[in-house]
Amino acid sequence: MKQVTLEEAKKGIEQNRLYFLYLFGTNCSVCHALLPQVEDVLEDFPQITREKLNVHEIPEAAGAFSVFTIPVLLLYVDGKESIREARFVNIESFRSSLNRIVSLLD
Repeated sequence: MKQVTLEEAKKGIEQNRLYFLYLFGTNCSVCHALLPQVEDVLEDFPQITREKLNVHEIPEAAGAFSVFTIPVLLLYVDGKESIREARFVNIESFRSSLNRIVSLLD
């Protein structure tokens, strides 16, 4: 997953039909433990553009995305937020939500 700046993330949201953003922190153990699981799920959805953003390196991103805890998983469909999961994420529930959204768009 490519790490991006706030500006690149905003462009990604605008320019991609399906855009996933993973917001994490440098010293966040939950963030680092969850990322490989999220990447495994996203492998089943090649149509989703995926990127990550470090809110410790870019603190203004927390305000831009209304983030109060990390990690945060965001999925945008046609520029609109469709999924928001934070902190403790149920991976199977996340996979199910992605399946539902992607199947509606096919």
